[in-house]
Amino acid sequence: MNCLYLDCQSGISGDMTLTALIDLGADIQYITEELQKLPIDEFNLGVKQVDKKGIASKELVLELSNPAAGHHHSHEHHHGHVHNRHQHEHRKAASILKMIEQSDLPVRVKERSKSVFEVIAQAEGKIHGMDPVDVHFHEVGAMDSIIDVIGVCLALENLNVGRIVASPVPTGYGKVQMAHGLYPIPAPATTEILKGITLADFPVEAELTTPTGAGFLKALVSEFGHIPAVTMERIGYGAGKKDFDHPNVLRAILFEDQSVERDREEIVVLECQIDDMTGEAFGYVMEKLFESRALDAYYTPVQMKKNRPGTLLTVLARPTDSVRLEEILLCETSTFGVRKSTWSRIVLERRFEIVETRFGNISVKIGVKNHKVYQVSPEYEEIREAAKKYGKPFEEIYFTVKEKAQFLFSTVHHL
Repeated sequence: MNCLYLDCQSGISGDMTLTALIDLGADIQYITEELQKLPIDEFNLGVKQVDKKGIASKELVLELSNPAAGHHHSHEHHHGHVHNRHQHEHRKAASILKMIEQSDLPVRVKERSKSVFEVIAQAEGKIHGMDPVDVHFHEVGAMDSIIDVIGVCLALENLNVGRIVASPVPTGYGKVQMAHGLYPIPAPATTEILKGITLADFPVEAELTTPTGAGFLKALVSEFGHIPAVTMERIGYGAGKKDFDHPNVLRAILFEDQSVERDREEIVVLECQIDDMTGEAFGYVMEKLFESRALDAYYTPVQMKKNRPGTLLTVLARPTDSVRLEEILLCETSTFGVRKSTWSRIVLERRFEIVETRFGNISVKIGVKNHKVYQVSPEYEEIREAAKKYGKPFEEIYFTVKEKAQFLFSTVHHL
């Protein structure tokens, strides 16, 4: 598993991120072939070598088959013109998310892509006062932006990136022409997305960070700070369209993440304490959390200020789902804030086997790591049914099955 550092000295946009990852070694043919499986217009995806104030970097060349969509271009640093050029291609957030969900993209690509679009849709929804699923994507909804977002997530998969760290990000200043008129920089959606993200003071009169770029930072980056103190393996440069007095590039640095074992993964832990909600409300919140893909959620009794008995609500989540789950805690509970931390965990590989016993065939779940069996757990429902059928104590059947399973599957080679 690799670690990626995004050095956003000149901001970040969709096309800059995609080309930086391609310059880093992501296979453009793999990205193109996976994108072509989606129900979108025909396109040609390429890169060209450019010079940005002495830095050789790659710039995106995207040719769309629809003549109304223009020809070789990348929209991100011409942010305001997308509405006119791609008016016919506006898509609702819900339809983009559905397209991703129903695709054959790799699981982690789906999760990351949906997370980026959800972050942007939530911001646009808040700005325009509407439900995020009904948001019509303007600047980020055109086909070339769909290619940027999913293309970046495919590039991350191709480079086997597990963890992403980023530098503080500059926004630029001034005004930009957008779909709804002349807007301040950073654009309202970009500003909304960047809440909670460390900004850099770099006064350039231009839009340096776009909603798509901000979406990547909010949805995919686990921490912000300086370049990690580990060995750099490869460096890539993605060029922005505009020319400034400084190199308009996004630098991407790849590390082999030695701090994380291959079977160790990062999760996000969300916490809040509550002392004024009913039990029924807590039950409803937990249902919503699990519907929104929480890995786990649980309640712990705690003693709060003024000697009030309260409840600590803890949610374990994938990094790509954490923003959505955070929003549920803020909307559905009475908390005034949510704590967020990043933990790492080792997860045993799980597989199921059948054990033949005098109580019938019973399924057992087996936990394996490095060819060693660590856990053997008979399936509760099947033990329960056998206990009722044979009139035997639950524990007698449970331990009979477990003992036989441990004997049969003492090592992974017997599985």
